[in-house]
Amino acid sequence: MRVVSEPILVTDTVRIPGSALTMRAVRASGPGGQNVNKVASKVELRVDLGRVEGLGDRARQRLQALAANRLDAEGRLLVSSQESRDQSRNLDIAREKVRRLVTAALREPRARRATRPTAKAREQRLETKKRRASVKRWRARPERE
Repeated sequence: MRVVSEPILVTDTVRIPGSALTMRAVRASGPGGQNVNKVASKVELRVDLGRVEGLGDRARQRLQALAANRLDAEGRLLVSSQESRDQSRNLDIAREKVRRLVTAALREPRARRATRPTAKAREQRLETKKRRASVKRWRARPERE
């Protein structure tokens, strides 16, 4: 594993320093012809989320929640990319994935306001239920006398 020196700039105030990023190149899965056993083009990028600069407490909690399924044993975010045959391109793709994830954590979710169905909507729902019940009654086996 090697440390990536270039930081990821998310916004003017939020950035991930290069020292918080580590990269490892591994062999990509799938077809590759003669190159398949020689070229390590898949990139695994690990991010120490505790070292992300400029995040507020709530944004940091949202980032932890968004990244929960992608954390490794040490609690670092693991992002991989094998979309391209080029290692440097895969590194760029992985960095963009991290940037998008942090950007998503910066957005405050809108509060959900409870709403009620309109009278017309309730009426239509009941009418549909009556129609379905009628169809099912007609399909039923006739009663014996």
